[in-house]
Amino acid sequence: MKLYGIPNCNTVKKARSWLESHGVAYEFHDFKKQGIDAATLESWLTQIPWEKLVNRAGMTWRNLDEASKAAVTDHATAIRLMMDKSSVIKRPVLVRDGRVFCLGFDETTYGKLL
Repeated sequence: MKLYGIPNCNTVKKARSWLESHGVAYEFHDFKKQGIDAATLESWLTQIPWEKLVNRAGMTWRNLDEASKAAVTDHATAIRLMMDKSSVIKRPVLVRDGRVFCLGFDETTYGKLL
């Protein structure tokens, strides 16, 4: 199991805490230190729409200029943005057996792990 996110994100902290308190082993992938590659994003986008993966409610998106926001119209442009500004990816992304198990943190969904 692999958890993708940013260590100082409150939602990521909640997810990590939940996993640890329930004894669920996972590997943490820090977007800030490790980045994200196009192949991983392509895989995720076969499972969930880019409109859900790009966090348009977050500060990174809100701080983009209008031209940059308007330029995100499909998978390719979303991937370019997410690779350039990984903080725009909705987090955490929990991946299990190569599949996106959960986007964001939801105790009920995480509870299915046990």
